[in-house]
Amino acid sequence: MAANTIDAALLKRMFLAGAQRLEANKEWINELNVFPVPDGDTGTNMTLTIMSAAREVQAIEKPDMESLAKAISSGSLRGARGNSGVILSQLLRGFTKEIKTVSVINTTVLANAYQRAVETAYKAVMKPKEGTILTVAKGMADKATELVGQIEDLEQYFRVIIEHGDYVLSQTPEMLPVLKEAGVVDSGGQGLMEVMKGCLDGFLGKEVTLSETAAPGAEKPAQSASVSTENFDIKYGYCTEFMIHIDESYDMDKEREFKAYLESIGDSIVVVSDDEIVKVHVHTNDPGLAIQKALTYGPLSRMKIDNMREEHQEKLIKETSKKAAEEEAKKAGAGEAQPEAKKEEPRKEAGFVAISVGEGMSEIFKGLGVDTLIEGGQTMNPSTEDILNAIDKVNADVVYVLPNNKNIILAAEQAMKLTDDKRVVVVPSTTVPQGITAAVSYMPGRTPEENLAQMTEEMGRVKTGQVTYAVRNTSVDGVEVHEGDIMGIDEHSILAVGKDVADTSFQLLEALVDEDSELISIYYGEDVTEEDAEEFFARVKEKFTDLDVEMYNGGQPIYYYVMSVE
Repeated sequence: MAANTIDAALLKRMFLAGAQRLEANKEWINELNVFPVPDGDTGTNMTLTIMSAAREVQAIEKPDMESLAKAISSGSLRGARGNSGVILSQLLRGFTKEIKTVSVINTTVLANAYQRAVETAYKAVMKPKEGTILTVAKGMADKATELVGQIEDLEQYFRVIIEHGDYVLSQTPEMLPVLKEAGVVDSGGQGLMEVMKGCLDGFLGKEVTLSETAAPGAEKPAQSASVSTENFDIKYGYCTEFMIHIDESYDMDKEREFKAYLESIGDSIVVVSDDEIVKVHVHTNDPGLAIQKALTYGPLSRMKIDNMREEHQEKLIKETSKKAAEEEAKKAGAGEAQPEAKKEEPRKEAGFVAISVGEGMSEIFKGLGVDTLIEGGQTMNPSTEDILNAIDKVNADVVYVLPNNKNIILAAEQAMKLTDDKRVVVVPSTTVPQGITAAVSYMPGRTPEENLAQMTEEMGRVKTGQVTYAVRNTSVDGVEVHEGDIMGIDEHSILAVGKDVADTSFQLLEALVDEDSELISIYYGEDVTEEDAEEFFARVKEKFTDLDVEMYNGGQPIYYYVMSVE
C-alpha cells in the first residue's frame, strides 16, 4: 500500500538514517575535495554537523513535529562546522521552519519545505556559487515543486527527486571547471545526496539508533588550545607594547631602521603604522632600550610592560595547585574537583577570539593580546558552538573573532548572529598570517566598523603560502600532482610541486614575492627540525637580501611551512 504521509515518528527514523548514511560515507566524500591536502574537510564537517542534531533527535522519546524541528534546527545550527556544515545546517533550518506547525507531511508540505530550505541557505551565503551543494539542493527543490499534484506516493516522489539530484550533481563539473579538471563532483552536493538517500532508507523501514552512528567522542572536538608551561624557556622576559605618535620625519626607511634595532634587542616583533600612529610589540630583556629608541620618533602612549617570567611562574603555581586540589578531591571521594570561582574583572572595551593550531602559533596570538584560543584549522574546523563558548569567555563589549581559515568564516558568522549580550565582529581572515596581521592592526579607541575596515585592508596586503603533502593523484589548474608529492599552495591554487620540502617551499616563496614585497614571515611546523628550519631561513635571507625575513616556530601539524609575504 502506498504511503502518502509522514508522521513525527517516521520523520525521526528518516533523519537518523540520513545522518547514519552520511557518516558511513564521510571519508569517500572527503576524497572528493579538489585540493588533495590531508585535512578533515567536507565529509567530516557535514557529518559532525548532522550528528550534533542527531543526538538531540535520538533523545526525544515521543516526538512531535515541533520538538523534532527544534532539535534538528538547534542541534545542526550549533554543531555546524566548515562552509559545507553551515550550509547543511541552514538547509535543515529552513526545512524545519516549514514542517514544525503540521502534524503530518505530504508532498505539498515537502515541496514547500524544500523551497524554504534552499531560500534560507542561499541567504546565508554572501556570494552563492553555482556547481555546489546549493545547486544540488535547488535542483531537488524545484523538482519537488514540479511533482506536486503529479505524484502522491511518497516512495516514488522521493525516488524521482533523488534521481534528479544525482543528475544535477553529475553536472556540477560543467559548472565549476576546477571540478572538471580534478575529475570529481562537488563534495558538498554528494554529502547532501547521501543524506537524502539515507532518509529514503529510513522511510522504507530501516531502523537506526544513534549508537550505530559515530559516537560523540569519535572525532576529536575542537577545544581551547592548551599550551604546556613546563620546561618552557623564556629567552626575553618582558612583553613590551606601546604606541608612537609619529612626527613628520618618520618614513619607511626610519621604520626599517627601528625594526632592525628591535631585532637586535628582542624577538616577537610587530610594528604596524598608519599616517599618525605606530603600534609596537616586542619581547625584550630591556624595555627601556625599546622605549628610548621609540622616543626619537615621537611621544609615546598606551605603554604596557609585562614580566613574562613572573607570569610563567604564576601559571606553573596555579597549574600545580589545581592538580593538587583535583587529587585531594579524588582522594576525599568527591569525584571531580570543583572549579575555582571565577574572579569578576571589569569589562573591557574589546577582546579577541582566534582559531589557532600549533603551540608556536598560539603563543604568538597570546602575545598579541588574544583572550581565547580555539584549537582548529584544516584538520578540525571548530563548530558554531565552540566559537560561541569562546566568545562567552571574553569579558568585553566587543569581541573580534579571527577564523584564520576560509572554511570557518561561515560558522563564525553564525555564532555572531546567535550572540546577544555583546557585539561580535567577524574579521574575514582566511589564514593564520592574516589573523596575526589583523590582531596587530587593531587600534583602541576606534569604532568596530573602523577597526574592521583597517584590519581587512591590512590583511589584503598579506599573501600566504603553505607547504604540505598530497594524499592522492589529481590535477589542479593544469598542475599534475601525485600522492606523496610535496605541494606549495597559496589561497587559490598549487604554485609548486616537488619531492623535497625545502626546495618546494623555496619555489613557493619565489612565486609569492614580487617587486612590492617588503617582509617575509616563515612559520615552521612540528615535522620540521630546528636545524632544517635554520638552514631554510639562511637560504631565504641569502636570496631575498632587500626584504626583511623573520622566522618563528609555529608548531603546526600537517603543514611543513606556513609563509606570508607582505
